[in-house]
Amino acid sequence: MISLPLRFILACLLLPCLWATAQAQTVSLPDLGSTLPGRTDVTYLDLARMVIPDLAAEKHGTFKGGPPIDMRHVQGPDAGGSPPETTSLSNATVLAVKAGGKDRLAMLFDLGDSPDSAEGYAVLALYDTAGKPTLLDAVNVALDRDTYFQEPDRLSVGANDDILMTASSHSNSEQNYMITLLVMVVGDKFKLIDTIYTFDERLCAYSHTQDVAFRTVKDGRSHAAIKATVTDAIVPSDESCDEAAPKASSHKISVTYHWNKKSTRYVADSDAFEKLSVENEKRF
Repeated sequence: MISLPLRFILACLLLPCLWATAQAQTVSLPDLGSTLPGRTDVTYLDLARMVIPDLAAEKHGTFKGGPPIDMRHVQGPDAGGSPPETTSLSNATVLAVKAGGKDRLAMLFDLGDSPDSAEGYAVLALYDTAGKPTLLDAVNVALDRDTYFQEPDRLSVGANDDILMTASSHSNSEQNYMITLLVMVVGDKFKLIDTIYTFDERLCAYSHTQDVAFRTVKDGRSHAAIKATVTDAIVPSDESCDEAAPKASSHKISVTYHWNKKSTRYVADSDAFEKLSVENEKRF
């Protein structure tokens, strides 16, 4: 039998693991036909139909419909392509968020290829699900072929607001391109904070990776600052290659976004990520 003191010690050791697991489970992938938690009268399909009006169940758990409702791209009128003429879904990614002190539900629908753009088409929708569900906003967030919530999915910047992270990417045998969006909800509308472009290469002689991470920093304002850091690392391989391996290196590129109450937006403290994007373009 395990003694009570030993049980206490083991529980304490397990707490960080349990906390990490709970933090990782911020998003869910419910079947569209299932009901919302605590509701028997509303399904995720009901919410999806506010974006894709004629979405209907097909065989084998898929749902098909026509194009989505008209919407803007989160980057502005000059970004993004047209939506596909037909939609096929099996589920959507769901994320509960705080916006202006209110509970909201975000859903991300990756609709696949755009007919006139290589970027694809993905809808980020915002709902008020208290009482009769209402679609508050919907934007296209696709900037590459595949779009999804990017870890940590959301970041609390105070008791009343969360920041959302989405990413679009595509890969080939040697390269991975990823574009991360930082998005906030202001007045129940999505508002872009910034776009971060990263580029990984895995060659015979070495790998060159760029990993992005986020954390909040208290700075005495109503909304905590957001610090985004890209770790740029080169790691030589042990393979015998035609080219010489570069030296191992690692450095961090950081930008901190501070809340501007007057403009109700976050403002970057440097253009370091813009410079990184230009440098990465030279490597394509």
